[in-house]
Amino acid sequence: MEHTLLSPTLRSTFRLLKYTFVVVPVVAGADKFLHLLTDWDKYLNPAMASMLPFQPHTFMMIVGVIEVIAGILVLLRPRIGGLVVAGWLTSIAVTLLAGGMYLDVAVRDLVMAISAFSMAQLAKITE
Repeated sequence: MEHTLLSPTLRSTFRLLKYTFVVVPVVAGADKFLHLLTDWDKYLNPAMASMLPFQPHTFMMIVGVIEVIAGILVLLRPRIGGLVVAGWLTSIAVTLLAGGMYLDVAVRDLVMAISAFSMAQLAKITE
């Protein structure tokens, strides 16, 4: 499909998804250090936490750095960044489901993963 033939609706939908997946990972990642939105450490599967060679909070700070990088990647390379964010959100959901905790968050993260994947697919034709 020619880039010039894309509808304004399709372009604006892509931009909305793109900037959502820039802002949300960056804010969530930064908040792993600030704890203004929530205590992120409580979302870590206890079985996983017991296997870590360091404190759970340290792990969550590493997660925060990864999330900020993922958000920046979406900004610069949405095709790749969208896939990274989709995979990341899916892994979070699987971890929550495996722990039997926060199932509502797991479902939300799976829906967001589908949205990030969709944004990556839209990037193929809008950029």
